[in-house]
Amino acid sequence: MSEQHALKTQHRRSPFILAVFGGLLLLVIMGFAALGIWQLERLSWKLDLIARVDARVHAAPVPPPERSEWQNINAAADEYRRITVSGTFLNDSETLVGASTELGPGFWVMTPLVLADGTTVFVNRGFVPSDRRDRKTRPDSETNGIVTVTGLMRMTEPKGSLLQSNDPAAGRWYSRDVAAIAQSLGMKDEAPYFIDAEAAPVPGQLPVGGLTKIVFPNNHLVYAITWFALALMTVAGCAIAIRHEWAARDRR
Repeated sequence: MSEQHALKTQHRRSPFILAVFGGLLLLVIMGFAALGIWQLERLSWKLDLIARVDARVHAAPVPPPERSEWQNINAAADEYRRITVSGTFLNDSETLVGASTELGPGFWVMTPLVLADGTTVFVNRGFVPSDRRDRKTRPDSETNGIVTVTGLMRMTEPKGSLLQSNDPAAGRWYSRDVAAIAQSLGMKDEAPYFIDAEAAPVPGQLPVGGLTKIVFPNNHLVYAITWFALALMTVAGCAIAIRHEWAARDRR
């Protein structure tokens, strides 16, 4: 009697356990599928972003935003837009920001450009190697008088790099933080963005412009396939488990 009672109890418990286990597996499968769908949505967004940025980079240059428009500038709508500005470089106020480029380690030369309306736009004139960081080693590179610069609008990079924070007091800069650089120079009325100057002939061949890297990692399709594959593998595992359970019941 005790053996029969145990068998009956086991049979009563089995459907409940299977139902709980099946519910959990269903949630797992739905989770994997949802993550796959989310990655496909991210893929669509990334492809649209790449297309929009590519159109901006290759478009004809436009004038810079008016001061009244500064508050509306944002990365989604404006970054990498080609613009042309005219003004006077304040060469004495150039700031060097640490850089690692295809030409090796060195510095970006950030120089304030004063426009006709009195506002200031920082221009990343380009790259100089570490042994040419001193202005005295590249006197021919400085441009005086009214100049016209064409380049890509970039958003300010506050605080520093991932590994190092800016140290204005010591003059060590690891990111192109427009507001902090302007404050360290005692400047006001600076635009909330900077310009990466395009490659152009420069006396002395320094700084080297046109080194902007526009790279958008796009692994969303791979991630989506991975999540969908996990969902299918879980479904297959469930089917095998159910088949074995039915076979075991038939034997019993």
